[in-house]
Amino acid sequence: MDIQRRKTLNSIMQTMGLVALGGFIWSAFISEAKSNPLWLYPPGARDDFVNSCIRCGLCVEACPFYTLRLSKEGTKGLPIFVPREIPCFMCEDIPCASACPTDALDINLVSTNNSLDITKARMGVAVVDTLNCIAYAGIQCDACYRACPLIDEAIYLEYKANERTGKHTMILPMIVNDVCTGCGKCEKACVTELASIRVLPRDIVLGKMGTHYIKGWEEQDENRLDSLLPKQPKSESKKQMLDYLNSENL
Repeated sequence: MDIQRRKTLNSIMQTMGLVALGGFIWSAFISEAKSNPLWLYPPGARDDFVNSCIRCGLCVEACPFYTLRLSKEGTKGLPIFVPREIPCFMCEDIPCASACPTDALDINLVSTNNSLDITKARMGVAVVDTLNCIAYAGIQCDACYRACPLIDEAIYLEYKANERTGKHTMILPMIVNDVCTGCGKCEKACVTELASIRVLPRDIVLGKMGTHYIKGWEEQDENRLDSLLPKQPKSESKKQMLDYLNSENL
């Protein structure tokens, strides 16, 4: 084999090796990224928690209920919790967030008027599997409702006639997404073999309406509506204003 051909083959082999290595690294990255999305993090976790957490474990040590543990799969070392095992007990002093030496757990996200407020936590949001929830099957159960620390706020009950029997009332758990903290006490209390109410990351579950919709019943949107429209005579009705907004003039 001549020298030039040998060099060419070596170059090809090196290139193939780099491509294979790159593919391995990329597949590992994708695998890790896909293994994290359903994890629940401590109260106060920022949107970029995975990148900002230094994996020190101080929040895990500070948790008095042993709710938090360090992940052993995916992005290893992140503090997470599994509600079906141990939910968050909504400590008023939020020791896990207070113990964080960085701003990965941001106290400001769980505060109101500079005071800690665990009800501001948004660790996840509860979702009901209406196919397997026994309340939706007509069997009386309110275990998740009674377990909720924000009863009648984050979870309330809705009464509906049971069309199957024609003479009973079904008592259905309903979630208020913008109040639910994602503590997971409902999931822990669920009586079905596999929990029929699950707490999932909010960005996995919730949609996004967008800013171009105007809700006329909210004061802030009323003000925005007024700012978008040209000056109208005081006698102009709100219906005319909304018609103008929805027209092709904007």
